[in-house]
Amino acid sequence: MRISKIQLLIVSSLMLSLFACGADKTVTETNTSESTKPTMTKETSAQQFERIKQLASKAPIADRRESSRTYHGKELKDSYFWLKDQDYPNTDDEDVLNYLKVENAYYHEFRDPNQKFADKIFEEFKSRTDETEESVPYIENGYEYRSAYKEGNEYPIHSRKNLETGEEKVFLDENALAEGKDYFVIGDFDISPDNRYIAYSFDTAGDERYQVKVQDLQTGKYLDDVLNDAKGELLFSKDGKSLVYTLLEKERWYAKHIKIHTIGEAQEKDVTLYEEKDEGFFIGFGLTSDKEYFMVVSSQGEVQESYVAPADFSTPLVQLVSRDAGFTQDIDHAHGHFYIVANDTHKNGRLVKVSDKEPAYKNWETIQAGSDEVYLLDLQTFNDFIAIKSRDIGLDKIHIRSYDNSSYSIKFPEELFRASIDTNPEFTQDFIRVSYESMITPDTVFDYSLAEKRLTTRKVQKIPAGYDKSQYVTERVMAPARDGVLIPVSIVYKKGFKKDGSQPMWLYGYGAYAATISPSFSTLRLSALDRGFSYAIAHVRGGSMMSYQWYLDGKLKKRTNTFNDFVDVANHLVKENYVAAGNISASGRSAGGELMGAVTIQAPDLWRSINLGVPFVDVLNTMLDSTLPLTPPEWKEWGNPIESAEDYELIQSYSPYDQIEKREYPPMFVSGGLNDPRVTYWEPAKWTAKMRHMKTDDNLLVMRINMGAGHFSNSGRYGRLKDYAEEYAFMFLAHGIEQ
Repeated sequence: MRISKIQLLIVSSLMLSLFACGADKTVTETNTSESTKPTMTKETSAQQFERIKQLASKAPIADRRESSRTYHGKELKDSYFWLKDQDYPNTDDEDVLNYLKVENAYYHEFRDPNQKFADKIFEEFKSRTDETEESVPYIENGYEYRSAYKEGNEYPIHSRKNLETGEEKVFLDENALAEGKDYFVIGDFDISPDNRYIAYSFDTAGDERYQVKVQDLQTGKYLDDVLNDAKGELLFSKDGKSLVYTLLEKERWYAKHIKIHTIGEAQEKDVTLYEEKDEGFFIGFGLTSDKEYFMVVSSQGEVQESYVAPADFSTPLVQLVSRDAGFTQDIDHAHGHFYIVANDTHKNGRLVKVSDKEPAYKNWETIQAGSDEVYLLDLQTFNDFIAIKSRDIGLDKIHIRSYDNSSYSIKFPEELFRASIDTNPEFTQDFIRVSYESMITPDTVFDYSLAEKRLTTRKVQKIPAGYDKSQYVTERVMAPARDGVLIPVSIVYKKGFKKDGSQPMWLYGYGAYAATISPSFSTLRLSALDRGFSYAIAHVRGGSMMSYQWYLDGKLKKRTNTFNDFVDVANHLVKENYVAAGNISASGRSAGGELMGAVTIQAPDLWRSINLGVPFVDVLNTMLDSTLPLTPPEWKEWGNPIESAEDYELIQSYSPYDQIEKREYPPMFVSGGLNDPRVTYWEPAKWTAKMRHMKTDDNLLVMRINMGAGHFSNSGRYGRLKDYAEEYAFMFLAHGIEQ
């Protein structure tokens, strides 16, 4: 569905010794060029042992408070169940807060002696950041829009130029709005069709519960309208007299109502446009590209239900596809027809069209049949053509299709890259804007001319510190999984990298919700590549790199494929001499944090360090708690252990928290946010507490809980860079790299 606004330490010898011991991992020099050779600290085993004891003895030990519940005749014991505040989402239990504060203080005992190293890495990040970055302007409804940073600013400033008068004005300064706030995020903004008003949503806690304000752009004055408990996305009605938003329930991060707010009225008088009665479904809304139709989608995993209505709401919502049909849809509209990518007849999707006068399923006409080789991902209609994003056997493509059904693909300069349909708000235009990057090519914006079939570069990511693409190499490797399936791996490294197993590797993964980690560019990653690391993405099942079936083969009863794939990729890279076992640092966030927990349990000796970012590691307990707002919708992804004994046993068999056993583990960096509604704070907290009790090594385990943020940590661009710098420092130190 075309819903653009829904779907985005100088090291102390003490610290080094903590990393280097425990699992009998020795520090060795990486075999790199002199310019990137890391500096190591050398100590005797006796010295290391003495230094380890100094900090390891200070590690916080959480209380064990026995708790027991019974499901399907089986007892589930949990000594750290108490770390979930029973008043959640109000976290005010003193014991819980005190424990988190003690863990943060312990984290500072690691960070503070190594702050100079973290600061050095931060300065590297900052030196590659364009402090006055500007977006490529786009045109919409008579104005040219752009966003830009000023030097030193944490947030962008948004402005627009009247195309008739040439007058340019700032209409949204996020820095001014964020002043005095520890956390600030704009969820969405929309400008009324008459260009008079702006409505924007913002979050100051990280809990993704937004407030909405409306401002008169002519006078600069705010209207009395203030909406609370909004989900984030906003849309003015066609006449500009009302505002569409999604209302969150008071006590839960769950949305069941799409509301219409009349400008000038109290929020209590808002009218319900759509009500979702099944808590297992997420809801969202948006406009078709021609702005003729308003759309509502309700989704749960592999199932979506869609509704449409004229954009002026002259008639009520009409159901276009029922959830009972059991498939997903991506919908747009042009010239009297709905164009739909649907995976009803083939899991990779087919392209259909149907008259908006008689849009019943029986009238759908196939334009492009489903294919095992072509996975249809996205579409956008324009006045003269349709743009379609696909992934063909794991490689991104953007196709241009005319309304007479002729079609061709845009040719890009590399073979391994990420490409996507960029911001194209105008329905009538003779080009399409696309974004493009690879693991060695900085983020680039192209305008593709249909008449000339030529790419024009509009912007290339500026890297002030300098970047020479020719000094880096990217490649794709196919790694055999234990069941014989070949797993794609995207790799990047600096020239001079030796495939003799001597250099360190950073291996990343996610693997859930059909989300694909694309082979994209990162200026931050250069700090690792320039220190001799290779960086690899394991495109494991559970994502959808190779097809929609790739996703299905990593969920529910096939969930363990995701974890096995990651371990098998690592073993293959060891076999091929990209790296040696025990010299790989692995990382992942959220569901990727679950992956990190699982592979830590399955193959601890492979890893030099593990970074578990906001990790979904307490899978069984979370899926057993139907009061959590995100649990019912997740049952289609993981299973329902409340109703199914089989699901209970399967989830328990791989849930990382439940699988911790007494043995040695690699060093770990764990992070979380107190206000996180997606992966609640107690998941990383319980993992850390239980791991401390069970692990038999002296390797460093630290946890950083942001007490004023949520799933996405710090909100400002520099705040986030500082967080990342600390995580990089941890990883580098694990490899004995101290500068």
